[in-house]
Amino acid sequence: MVKQKGTLKICLNGHKYYKSTDCPTCPVCEAEHKPETGFLSLLANPARRALENNGVSTLNQLSRLTEKEVLKFHGMGPASMPVLKNALEKAGLAFTLTEK
Repeated sequence: MVKQKGTLKICLNGHKYYKSTDCPTCPVCEAEHKPETGFLSLLANPARRALENNGVSTLNQLSRLTEKEVLKFHGMGPASMPVLKNALEKAGLAFTLTEK
């Protein structure tokens, strides 16, 4: 028998999962919520949620921010920046150079 890491949790939708942190995010619900296309589909769930929680759902919205502002979002890490830069570049956009 394999010992599970973390504590057994059950989300509001009834999915059972184990977490070793206090993070309430259900991995089953997250997989169902992840977009299949677009730049958000290329990101890990924490980075995607970080953008969504800060009102960023399009590349145009992303292009209005600086890299520094995006990296301040909880859940966003430096590994996601090349993915975002590439998506912006393909759309003919870039991060802004001046903070709000």
